[in-house]
Amino acid sequence: MTPETNLPRARNVSILGAGAWGTALALSIAARHKVVLWGRNPEVMQGMQTQRANNQYLPGFGFPDTLFATADIALAMRHASEQGLLIIATSVSGLRETLKLCAAFPLSHVVWLCKGFEQETQLLPHQIAHEMLGDAVPVGALSGPSFAQEVAKGLPCALTIASSSGALCQQVVDITHGNALRVYTSDDVIGVEVGGAVKNILAIATGVADGLGLGLNARAALMTRGLAEIARLNQALGGRNETLMGLTGVGDLILTCTGDLSRNRKVGLALAKGQALEKIVQDLGHVAEGVRCAQTVQGLAHRLGIEMPIANAVAAVLFDQISAQEMIARLLARDAKQETL
Repeated sequence: MTPETNLPRARNVSILGAGAWGTALALSIAARHKVVLWGRNPEVMQGMQTQRANNQYLPGFGFPDTLFATADIALAMRHASEQGLLIIATSVSGLRETLKLCAAFPLSHVVWLCKGFEQETQLLPHQIAHEMLGDAVPVGALSGPSFAQEVAKGLPCALTIASSSGALCQQVVDITHGNALRVYTSDDVIGVEVGGAVKNILAIATGVADGLGLGLNARAALMTRGLAEIARLNQALGGRNETLMGLTGVGDLILTCTGDLSRNRKVGLALAKGQALEKIVQDLGHVAEGVRCAQTVQGLAHRLGIEMPIANAVAAVLFDQISAQEMIARLLARDAKQETL
């Protein structure tokens, strides 16, 4: 099989990044289109192509004939170059380097899946893209409440494509929307990205609370007040808070804080047991973006003068050797005040 396999009315899609979520989306899109899944490691990608599965990050899901795995970046870029779709599925930490690779080829657009802030710069993904590509290339964020395993199974999922380019939004909808995958549009890139980033920190907090057996009332309080923290940061960065009432805000927050497949929630559950962060991350075997994001958001909130007590408490547990019990005690000891965003 080659990526040039002829399918009626099929479009070409290249996904750069062969982790769990990139692979799951590739499987979903490959039901209707020709997909190239790219990864850096030639040996790993050859193994995927030979075994017809991603046994490291998403085992149990075979590749259809319309999905081609490769480590050849030129092939992946060429595949998506004409009337196709280019999606970056790396973590935020890998976005800049992947955009650098993409910039060596003719680009008509770029869409990314990652959620978070770049640790060294405190930049959101669209700001990284602006630094790397300028304003000439239409870019967008495809985000929303989405567990990779459920998408790979073909279960229903709804996402939002956010871009200042209406044409790019329509292109993404035309190619990805269908079957069990619904895709909505937004022009509020900041709001979509902030919601997707900070909810991971709150999932760690709710995981801690659940791990300590604090009950559903406590979980609801953490999620609700956590949403207020997201709104403060979002407004300060220029996003619209009504965006947070949608899929990439409340929707993603609910899923990540309550779903048993949530990696960030699993981090919180393990912290409640007193496990060391290094062991938690090692046992997880996947990236938990909330760990990277917590310290970055703490610094960003301090620089902007924004009150984010839950995010600060999570960062203290992760990096300052504060116990999970002490984290909860500090939050409960805060003075009562009027409820506002």
